[in-house]
Amino acid sequence: MLLKNYALLLRGITSLPICNQLNNYHKNLKMTYCAYIETLQPGERKDLHKDYHDNHYGFPLHNDNELFGRLLLEINQAGLNWEIILKKEKAFRKAFSNFDIGKVAAYTGQEREKLLNDPAIIRNRLKINAAIENAAVILSLQKEYGSFEKWLEQNHPRSHEEWVKLFRKTFKFTGGEIVNEFLISIGYLPGAHDENCKAYQKIVRMKPMWMKTALD
Repeated sequence: MLLKNYALLLRGITSLPICNQLNNYHKNLKMTYCAYIETLQPGERKDLHKDYHDNHYGFPLHNDNELFGRLLLEINQAGLNWEIILKKEKAFRKAFSNFDIGKVAAYTGQEREKLLNDPAIIRNRLKINAAIENAAVILSLQKEYGSFEKWLEQNHPRSHEEWVKLFRKTFKFTGGEIVNEFLISIGYLPGAHDENCKAYQKIVRMKPMWMKTALD
């Protein structure tokens, strides 16, 4: 997939996901996330992106807490540069009880206010409330389907439009771009990597859900 708003990303002000079609201004710039990383100078910034690219982006997740954590991070990325979220990932994990769904779902008004006053994360009331409410929703899905992952599996495959409709019906703060990036990032939709990328080859061996659909 093409890296959306490449130039804006470099300035750190893009509000759009990592991988998607470029906007009209940059329609002639063919840049994927895989290729973009290679343009970065060696150092902390490149290491940050490379770790996510090489070990997380597009890789199947089977732990419900980690699935919830990825959804939480994608929601918090809305309106911001993904690099900001990568830098704050450890802070988010600490602030939200290591993404423990049961603990987050039980947060009281006191915990909400603590999060709103935590400078290490994104202090957005709507996003914080969404995280807590979505945790409660996932608890109900676990009771009905056995796990969040099984709920995702049962609803797969769907078109992008169908997934967006389902997520908007089920969760808070889940627009089209958020749903798209979440599903790409956990291997339910293709497009995370170039086919000649080493990470792509690793993911293929793990047989992600998008590949199972392609083989059916």
